Amino acid sequence: MNILDQINSSDPIVILTGAGISKESGLATFRDPDGIWARHKIEDVATPQAFAQNPDAVLGFYNVRRAQMNDSDLHPNAAHHALGALEGFWPGGVLVVTQNIDDLHARGGSKNLIHMHGELAKTRCNDCGQLIDGLGDLTSDMTCPNCQATGTLRPHVVWFGEMPLQMDTILSALADCGLFMSIGTSGNVYPAAGFVQEARAHGAMTVELNLEESLGANSFHEGRYGPATEIVTGFVEELKVLATE
Repeated sequence: MNILDQINSSDPIVILTGAGISKESGLATFRDPDGIWARHKIEDVATPQAFAQNPDAVLGFYNVRRAQMNDSDLHPNAAHHALGALEGFWPGGVLVVTQNIDDLHARGGSKNLIHMHGELAKTRCNDCGQLIDGLGDLTSDMTCPNCQATGTLRPHVVWFGEMPLQMDTILSALADCGLFMSIGTSGNVYPAAGFVQEARAHGAMTVELNLEESLGANSFHEGRYGPATEIVTGFVEELKVLATE
């Protein structure tokens, strides 16, 4: 079954993306042998408890990641650009929900975008909740420019044990979409791994676009596998044909 025969160009599309879509831009995925979690323990750098116990170590970890994201050689790849183009031509509307904390989707042209795990380029105050752009490297002795508290600034990222952002908006979009696409995800991190079941329960067609089958591959109506720059761009081209029919 070709799922594109089952949708209309007036159907809203929701797209979930994970680290796999940024891999061809040069960002290693979490589970690569040389990826982030091969070199660091989650409990040491990515939990509220770690920040409370050793804030400088946590802030230092994210300062390094921010520097990597700001590397002048890091650019959106063809898959990011394809999703940005899709938003421009799809009549039913497109929402990209990303688990990634990099800015490659925005740089690739996506505007209707939810960073459910936060954004590394932003800083948040644990006391007043203020979001701040462009502070650069963080240290534990910095003062919040909004509430003047010291030692409360942290990366605007969702740590393990914290609730992902804008979940009400995401669930509402999943209930209304006609097509759900999952790109570059492992299928073992919840709640994102359950989005496919949520979309299907409301009647959406579902497709997995991934380098290889995820843990939840059997939950999708269709799966296409290979490098994101090839399979995402190809699928978006098919959607473009459908949008003009």
